[in-house]
Formats: sequence, structure tokens, C-alpha cells
Amino acid sequence: MENVNTSHDVLFILLGAIMVLAMHAGFAFLEVGTVRKKNQVNALVKILSDFAVSTLAYFFVGYSIAYGVNFFSGAETLLEKNGYELTKFFFLLTFAAAIPAIISGGIAERAKFHPQLAATFLLVGLVYPFFEGMAWNQALGVQSWLKATFGAEFHDFAGSVVVHAMGGWIALPAVLLLGARHGRYSRNGSIAAHPPSSIPFLALGAWILTVGWFGFNVMSAQTLEKISGLVALNSLMAMVGGTLAALVLGKNDPGFVHNGPLAGLVAVCAGSDLMHPLGALVVGGVAGALFVIAFTLAQNRWKIDDVLGVWPLHGLCGAWGGIAAGIFGSQALGGAGGVSLLSQLVMTLLGIGIALTGGLLVYGALKLTVGLRLSQEEEYEGADLSIHKITATPEREPNW
Repeated sequence: MENVNTSHDVLFILLGAIMVLAMHAGFAFLEVGTVRKKNQVNALVKILSDFAVSTLAYFFVGYSIAYGVNFFSGAETLLEKNGYELTKFFFLLTFAAAIPAIISGGIAERAKFHPQLAATFLLVGLVYPFFEGMAWNQALGVQSWLKATFGAEFHDFAGSVVVHAMGGWIALPAVLLLGARHGRYSRNGSIAAHPPSSIPFLALGAWILTVGWFGFNVMSAQTLEKISGLVALNSLMAMVGGTLAALVLGKNDPGFVHNGPLAGLVAVCAGSDLMHPLGALVVGGVAGALFVIAFTLAQNRWKIDDVLGVWPLHGLCGAWGGIAAGIFGSQALGGAGGVSLLSQLVMTLLGIGIALTGGLLVYGALKLTVGLRLSQEEEYEGADLSIHKITATPEREPNW
């Protein structure tokens, strides 16, 4: 029976890994639909290349930092428990690889290609697993201290803070160091609109992410025995709350409408196994509103050219999700309890601090050494032609 249970767990977490792997297609098409046509090929190549580099970084360095486990023993050893540890690595890798996929949307249209691959290796190999180990593997005794001080450990079931807030806050220094796209903001204060190149592609990306998110959240149980229908329903309610809030506050803008469910899902990750569905609906609604308001302020008032709005979507909504788990996870608001708002707040702030520091060090060093940004001429031509020597669609009908 033990072998049967283990094989069930292997299949369970493998299906989760496949669903989250599919989410990377969502990241790709969300970016493809949002950027201008001359940068669509670059978006597709970046996401796939970043995933490949993330795999190497996490396999050789990051996973060992986070969990103290490596796979350098013989295949006979790796086959133990039906290879469960291997599929667990695969699952957690898809989370780690979301970090550069998130950043990609913020730095789109003007970032050099190879320096970003170098940044991906450093972030997935060193920065992300450092915080991941503290949050999910008791590293450095932080969780023990939180429990002794505030009565409960930091709770992040599926990564509102560990994955999304980290990705969003790492992206912020990268976006600021790169600077705005040429022509986006003029000296007289006017703002040049760069509308999405393809709403259908943007919507396709959002839908792929939304569907895959139910693997991201539900399969975070990591064993079949711990699966919870509450996680699925809470994810659904948060998605709906985020969609409707973004629809209303975004005044029917399709870009806001399709990012709304993502904002809700980002926020519900942390407490999806604790909250009451009504609490999840509120959490998602607040996240959808937060995204619309923060994206508008960042772009129009603060002149932060974060192309896909990854800092408000993942950074702010992820931080809100970490804190919200401490609020709506409490029994007083219908949750399952066992959480501390102060623990959630302290660890969320710590995660933001590590993300900002790591992002500033990695991208700052790369800017000083090899540079981060395409030349003005290359940016004008578009990353597709400048980097990949081909456009998404031919400029004219080819003569065969």
C-alpha cells in the first residue's frame, strides 16, 4: 500500500508541475499581446530561454540552497519512492522559473537578451531560494522565531509572497535601472500611449495562466492525502473578485479585465487553504482594485514604465495576499485559524527587503559591467529584428 500511495503522490505532483509549466505559455502570450508587434518574438524566446536557464540554476544551485537536497547520486537512489523527490523538484522548479517570467514583462521592449539570462541564473540560483528556504524549509530559524514571538509561523500555502511578491519586487529595481522606453514620457509631461498589440493574445495568456493556477494552488498540497477542495473554491472566488473589481474600476478596459483574475489569484495563494470562500472573494476583489489603481499611478503619475505592470500585479498583490492570509485566515473571519497577522506582516516585509536588495545587486552589477539596455536604434527597430533577426509576421508577402 505504501508503494501505491507514493505512486499516487508522484502522479499528483507531476500533474501539478505540468499545469504550472503550461502557465509559462500564459506568461509568454500575456507579454506577446501587451508589447508592440516589433517585440513579440522576443517575448516568446525570452520566456522559453529563461525557463531553460532557470532549470539549470535551480538544479545545480538553488534547490540545494532552499532544501539542502541535490540529485548527484546514482539513478538507483533517485528511483526511491517512485522518484517522488524528482517530481517535487520539477514542481518547485516551475515556481522558481516564474520569477524571471514575471520580471520579463516589466523590462519588455528595451532590455538586452543575454544580460537577462545571466540575471535569471543569479536570481533563481541564489536570491529566490534564499528566501524560499526561510519560508518553506525552516532555514535560519526565522519561522521558529516567528512562532515563539507571535504564536504562529508565517503561512504561505502557494506562494503569494515567496513567488509573486518576490518576482514583482525584484522586477522593480530592474525597471527603474533600465528607465522608460524611448518616447514614452516627454519633457512637457505628455505620455505616449503604447497600446497592446493583440488583445486576443493578451486574453489567451490570461486564460492559460488562470487555468494553470488551479494546479499552482491545489497541487501545492504536494501529496494526494492533503488535497483540499477549499483551495480550489477559494482560488475560484478570488479570481472572480479580481475580475469584477478590475472590470468596474478599469472601466471595461480589456487589459485590466484580463489582469484582474490574475491579481485575485496572486493574492489568494498564501491563504487559499485557510480562508472562507467569502473571505477569498474579498481578498480577490481588493487585489483587482489594487492592481488597477497602482498600475495607473505607476504609469501616469510616477512615470514607472513597467510594461505589463508586474510590480503592482505580483509585487503589491502578492504582498497583500501574504498579509490577507493573516486577516481572513483567522477564525474570527471564518478562516481555519493557526495564523498570526504579525508573523505574516514581518515575513512579507522581509521578503520585499530581500527581493529589492537582490534585484538591485544583480541588475545594478549587470548594468555597470555589460549594460542592461538596447541602444536607442535597436529599441526603435524592435527587439525582434535587433536580437533575433526576424519579425513575428512578414512585412510584405514573400515571393516564393
